[in-house]
Order: sequence, then C-alpha cells, then structure tokens
Amino acid sequence: MSAHIQREAAEIREEWLGRLLSTSPADRPAAEAAISGLYRLIGLPPPRFHWAASPVTALMTVPPGVRLRPYETVDRMFEWQLPPRLSSLMRVLCLDLDHQVRWFRRSMGEWIRREVRTSLERSAHSLSMPLRAVHDWSSRTDLWYATQGVAWVAHYDTLRRAAGVVFTPEHTWQLDLWVTLSRSCGWWWPRRDLCVVAERPVAIHTEVSGDNGEVRLHRGDGPALRYADGWEVHAWHGTQVPSWVITDPSVDRIMREANIEVRRCAIERIGWDSYIEEAGLRLVASVADPGNPGSELHLYHFRPETKVLLVVNGSVERDGRRRRYGLTVPGYLDDPMEAAAWTYGLPAEQYSLLARRT
Repeated sequence: MSAHIQREAAEIREEWLGRLLSTSPADRPAAEAAISGLYRLIGLPPPRFHWAASPVTALMTVPPGVRLRPYETVDRMFEWQLPPRLSSLMRVLCLDLDHQVRWFRRSMGEWIRREVRTSLERSAHSLSMPLRAVHDWSSRTDLWYATQGVAWVAHYDTLRRAAGVVFTPEHTWQLDLWVTLSRSCGWWWPRRDLCVVAERPVAIHTEVSGDNGEVRLHRGDGPALRYADGWEVHAWHGTQVPSWVITDPSVDRIMREANIEVRRCAIERIGWDSYIEEAGLRLVASVADPGNPGSELHLYHFRPETKVLLVVNGSVERDGRRRRYGLTVPGYLDDPMEAAAWTYGLPAEQYSLLARRT
C-alpha cells in the first residue's frame, strides 16, 4: 500500500474524529435537508423538525402542539417504526458499497477498516457513554445509535477519497446524505411525523487512551461535557462520575460510595498516597513486585472484608509516568504476593515467577 494513501486515510480519519468532537453549532438547514432525503428514501414525506439544546432535553421534551402516538414515547423506543427502517436502509447501502469494492486489494481494505472504522468506533462508543447513562438502550435502540455513528460513514468516505474507489451515482448520492448528516448535527430521533434533533455540546474535554488511539471523556477540574442548556457530564479517564468526584472528593464521601468504579475514580482524583494518609489505612505488608521489577506491592487494610493492593502499572503512560492504582482484594489475604496473584487468578508461587508486565 502506498504511503500516500496511508497518509491521506489518516488525515481523513482525523477529520472525522474532529467532527465527532465538534462543538460548533449545528448546520440546521443541511441536517434537515439530509434527514428529509432519508425519509423520502423510505417513502415518507419530510417530518416536522424540533431542535433541542442537548440529548437529555431531546429525550425528555415534546414540542408544543405535538401529540405523540402511544408507542412513540422514549421509554417505548424499541417499538418505534422508523429507526429500524432507516437502519435497514443503511445496512443495504453498506452491502451495496461493499459489493462495489470487492475487487479492491484486500490488504488495503483491511487496513482502512482497522485504522479508520475500528478506531473511530472505539472513540464513538466511549463518547456515547453519557447518553447511555440517561437512556435505557436495548439491542434494537443500540442498532439505531450505531446507524448514526460516524465510523461507518468515514470508512466509505475514506475508500472513495483516499483509495479512489468510485461508487455508482445512486449510491454516492445516498452516502452523501449520511455524510452531510454526520457532519451537521448531534443525535437525532425520527418519528413518523416528527424528528427531534439535538445540538452539539458547547464544550468537550477528552484524552487519548493507550496505544489504540481511543478518545475518551476526561477532565480533572470540571465537567468533561457540557451543553447549552446546562446539562453536563463529569468523567474521569473515560468513566462517568458524580460531580463531587471531580469538584470536591473527600475520604468520607468515598467511604459512603457504593459504586466501586466511582470510588476508584475519586481515590485517583485525590491521589492514592494522600488518600491512604487521610483515610488512615494501615499497611499490612510490602514486597518487591516480581511482575514489575523496581516496583513494590503494598497491601493495606480497607474494610473488614476488603483489603487494597497498591501497585504500579507495568507500562508507561503518555506523560512518561507510571500510574499507581489500587485493587480491592478479599480481606482474608495478608500476603501482597498472594493478593497480586489473586487478581490474576494465579497461585502466589506462579505469580512470583512472572516476567515484567506490559
């Protein structure tokens, strides 16, 4: 595969990632024209449009003068007629486009799928976390949100722009509807006579996770995601958390928190060393970590039924540091080596023979 195609494909992927992270106001005329085009493709006239300042507002409000059919409430979205019809339209389009590129060099096609589509799918899934938290997704609604994703659109856009694949005029026109829509607005929900469309956020803060390039929500001093109507989401390294975890973490709140992941994030926000000191955790024992030469395993009392094993990550973060993190282990364990082995599902003797973790 030529370096030119790889370079151009990478640029297109970054362009689509930028769309995924966009905080620019929606292009309402373009979005409405594209949605109207999709309605026509399934034999329906254009709907009435209602714009909402955020996804949560879009899900919770009905525009004045509109009477929904009994099955058109959000809690019965799995019964809506249009999402599966539009998703089917998308799937047929993808099959037709795949048929047209069957002659394409397999190695290049697989590379574009992996580096563009799969990469964007990971980021899109992570960034959809706040919507999943306020909306009970079923397998059917999950398909609808996947239909709205930029990853599949970016995949075929890259094939034609970077690799020179030529689609038929009919399929190009339909693909362009989805391209325009993905570039123009946030999430949208189609009913038969009404389509509710959400604006984009006004602020979004992210980080790149690991070597796979996944972009996830993260901000250590405020909301990671904020919309114009005030709906905001706090996130710590990709995990959605209550606002107190970011703005006012404390040992008392951590001890009262039932959710293990939220508790972990709050402790990391404070810092494990500070938390251990403030919480008065008693050290049980420390040993050298055979799986991570130069680092130690520290085992602390946490609760009667639980201890905490403080470890150092074997791999280096993007900032050059090695992250320290705590793992909860059963309270009956008193040996740090045995506790570390328990987290891997290994006997202590076998863990002690491990090579350096990566």
